[in-house]
Amino acid sequence: MKNIDVIVIGGGPSGLMASIAAAEQGAKVLLIDKGDKLGRKLAISGGGRCNVTNRMDVNELIKHIPGNGRFMHSPFATFNNEDIIRFFEGLGIKLKEEDRGRMFPVSDKAKTVVDTLLNKVRELGVTIKTNTAVETLRYDDEKVLGVTLKNGDNINAKAIIVAVGGKSVPHTGSTGDGYPWAKKAGHTITELYPTEVPITSNEEFIKKKTLQGLSLRNIELSVINPKGKTIITHEGDMIFTHFGISGPAVLRCSQFVVKALQKFSTDSIIMNIDILPAKSEDMIFQEVKKMAEAEPKKSIKNVLKGYVPERLLTFLLDKINLDPTTIYPNLSHEAIRQFASSLKNFTLSANGTLSIEDAFVTGGGVSVKEIFPQRMESKKKAGLYFCGEVLDIHGYTGGFNITVAFSTGYTAGHSAGMQVMSQ
Repeated sequence: MKNIDVIVIGGGPSGLMASIAAAEQGAKVLLIDKGDKLGRKLAISGGGRCNVTNRMDVNELIKHIPGNGRFMHSPFATFNNEDIIRFFEGLGIKLKEEDRGRMFPVSDKAKTVVDTLLNKVRELGVTIKTNTAVETLRYDDEKVLGVTLKNGDNINAKAIIVAVGGKSVPHTGSTGDGYPWAKKAGHTITELYPTEVPITSNEEFIKKKTLQGLSLRNIELSVINPKGKTIITHEGDMIFTHFGISGPAVLRCSQFVVKALQKFSTDSIIMNIDILPAKSEDMIFQEVKKMAEAEPKKSIKNVLKGYVPERLLTFLLDKINLDPTTIYPNLSHEAIRQFASSLKNFTLSANGTLSIEDAFVTGGGVSVKEIFPQRMESKKKAGLYFCGEVLDIHGYTGGFNITVAFSTGYTAGHSAGMQVMSQ
């Protein structure tokens, strides 16, 4: 293949954005993907609706990127969340803002986003090669030379953008291909671990599936270190599963469980569920006491019907050894206090998470210390760029990771395109 300026490897959100940004500078771009179609991860993002970004102040946005978020100041100076919104609206995709600043296409279809991006890529004259696997990248002592495909073909280029993702959601093509290429160029790969992933537990009630399928809304979930100190607290929804717990609040806490298990060399970490975070323990005590007083002949279980989900109520009453048929005259204040405490301090022993392949996001990756943040170029080899999840950057779910992908992808593509066109 002749006259290729920039090769982009990976047709996910960062790769598509990098291809567009490089081609807009006038560079001849080749987009290579080992799969049969582009945008597979985009197509399933946001539950198939594609959460394209999150609309909040940049400093607040960075707080939602716990994995090296500060690195993003420079890429965001080039292409931030408001730029992403303008970009898509400029392509004719109307967006709407939902809870917590999440931005979705009005169509509620990820296909709208994928198709529009692909149309833009083609309109800019980017050459696309699908079903094409890259074996390795070729370098000399200072710079990139090109790629060698699995079929043995060599393609030369002045710049190469690695946008192949991490190791999470492997059925979309993210199988860790970029790490050996980065290592070959002299880069450090920080330890990989699952983030935004369900948490596992060996608690007896989990094994017995006592609460399996029970959802709790608007709880507060905390990760507690072995010294009893709270590491992190996240609010949101959760669900009990056959292996542990899942749901938005759980996913956000998962990386802190992984790190705490490692840091403290322990087999389990305590998590605390505050089931009614809007109420103090004393408020719950007074409410329950008042409800029981008002219906003294009713069993405590019937009095509290609707106060919390019935399965949870039965479980908690059993846990504090309170007979569910107890009526108010036989109900001690101590028993009510124990019940109130059980709602504020529902503890669970977490022994890990599901695998990195089951995670929504990969933690770890190409060290950001070895990347120029203003242009996403390698400090090891000229003309080598990285963007998206292959880097050691990760955010919470809710549009933050895709914002990182689009921002770093655009920055890498724009920089690579400018570089090759100035040569």
